[in-house]
Amino acid sequence: MGFNVSLSGINAANADLNVTANNIANVNTTGFKESRAEFADMFNSTSYGLARNAVGAGVRQSNVAQQFAQGNIDQTGRSLDLAVEGEGFFTLSMNGSRVYSRAGNFQTDNNGYVVNPQGARLQVFAPNADGTRFDGALTDLQLLTTDSPPQQTSRVNSTFTLPANAAAPTVTPLDPANANSYNHSTGGVTVYDSLGVSHTQTSYFVKTANANEWEVHNYVDGQAAGAPTLLQFSNSGALTSPANGTIALDPFTPSTGAGVLNMTLDVTGSTQYGEKFALRDTRQDGYASGKLTEISIANDGVVYARYSNGDDQALGQVALTNFNNPQGLQNLGNNVWSETNASGSPRTGAPDSSDLGQIQSGSLEASTVDLTEQLVNMIVAQRNFQANAQMVSTQDQITQTIINIR
Repeated sequence: MGFNVSLSGINAANADLNVTANNIANVNTTGFKESRAEFADMFNSTSYGLARNAVGAGVRQSNVAQQFAQGNIDQTGRSLDLAVEGEGFFTLSMNGSRVYSRAGNFQTDNNGYVVNPQGARLQVFAPNADGTRFDGALTDLQLLTTDSPPQQTSRVNSTFTLPANAAAPTVTPLDPANANSYNHSTGGVTVYDSLGVSHTQTSYFVKTANANEWEVHNYVDGQAAGAPTLLQFSNSGALTSPANGTIALDPFTPSTGAGVLNMTLDVTGSTQYGEKFALRDTRQDGYASGKLTEISIANDGVVYARYSNGDDQALGQVALTNFNNPQGLQNLGNNVWSETNASGSPRTGAPDSSDLGQIQSGSLEASTVDLTEQLVNMIVAQRNFQANAQMVSTQDQITQTIINIR
């Protein structure tokens, strides 16, 4: 009996050493969660129960419990390095099966899919048509390598201050080539057609003979874009006409083969003050095609492709998954887990929602192994092993003494 009890103690101490060794070996493994060996005592029982003076039958390993504590977040500066700050696991697809990981050292494969080092693809919620919502089905995250399409200009915003003391030009009618036929101009705003080819929209301001009244002549690539429009101001300098502050320009047909360019000039907020002309703001809502310059991931997990033309396209939102009992997950190695009946059903959602944490881009979660603690555990397990081995030796000496009785 004594030999078996001591042997169970040796086996338990050896299991404790194995768990400690595994923890120490993974002290630098990204996203690794340390484990703890747990033990239970044993009693030999019968259908009649145990006597009050019964002695235990030793110890057995009851569990190796994974400790899902938060690891330190280390900055790397690499956009595809991700860390979860809080609860939840990255959701991955490995050969069609769902697996889960805390290791966010992702990269792209030859098809542009974002994968972990073993090739499992990162899962995201697909965006809707305008990229404002991410409640679609889970899909593989694939980084686009094509150019961003251009956007045709539809609105030009121009805010200016016209001089109140201006006189009508001495040369009429307006001739853009003759600076004496107009008072001031916007100098040209770059606008874009449907193919992303740039054109120049220019507004020329001509003071009329009437007080607080101007004409604005609009041109696109040197062609008149409609009849002159009257700008009228109050005696305090505020724009009164056009009342809504917008001027519809005549359609312009580019020679590039692009579609007709229909634009509206918005002069809301323009004034007539002082003695000098001031162009305070010029903006337009179009842009040319662009090249992919970077990938960025926000704290809420939304993945953006940023292009050289200033366009941002949302590619999806990183999906996080949590479980009622993470310790029930099956460790598959390679920093991934799979669900089991003990873990409960997966609950997948957007980062920073419900009990799910935030995404930290340019960071990795370090191993949760505390090396000092593991070295202490190693010493304790070693002493336990030695003590149980000594018990075997003592039992042997007692047995030998009994055998030698004459």
